[in-house]
Amino acid sequence: MNAVEIEEAISALAEQPFDPDEFPFAFLEAFGNKATTIKRLRAGSSNKSDQGGVLQTNNIHLKVCEAGSVTSTLTQLKTSRSTTKAKAKFVLATDGTDLEAEDLTTGETIACAYADFPDHFGFFLPLAGISTVKQIRESAFDIKATGRLNRLYVELLKDNPEWGTAARRHDMNHFMARLVPRCCSAALALQSFVSRAAFPERQ
Repeated sequence: MNAVEIEEAISALAEQPFDPDEFPFAFLEAFGNKATTIKRLRAGSSNKSDQGGVLQTNNIHLKVCEAGSVTSTLTQLKTSRSTTKAKAKFVLATDGTDLEAEDLTTGETIACAYADFPDHFGFFLPLAGISTVKQIRESAFDIKATGRLNRLYVELLKDNPEWGTAARRHDMNHFMARLVPRCCSAALALQSFVSRAAFPERQ
């Protein structure tokens, strides 16, 4: 699957009623895991979780937890021996209301409402073997801006599929790296304009 298909799949998943039993498998399926892989995880033959979750070797350890215990569950997943042994790159915990995750390679984390996790789809793209544009996550001034930049990235790839190929990926990343600071500067300028309009006595 490419980034466009993944964004569409997780957006569709977030819009559906939350199913605690199906979420781990639907999440993995959204990132391109084959039906045979999902079947083995369901059966437990390849699921090595010691936390009652779903652990995919070399990929992710995730768990649906009780309401209000997302942060503590994420900590348990992170410190789990199975997580280390399986060389999981990500841990994720959700109760259907909130969602938290950590990239164990970079130490980056996200914490958001469950319904908003598609705005962070770029964070999870390494699960599908897709390198992300780091500048988008580092330079975005708030969560909404991050989501919009990610969606712009997807729309550009949708209209220009050749930009997602190995031959053009560097050009695409370079373009986005140059675009992000411009977007942030424009947003700051707008914020300044609104502030002056709302409080003219400060001028």
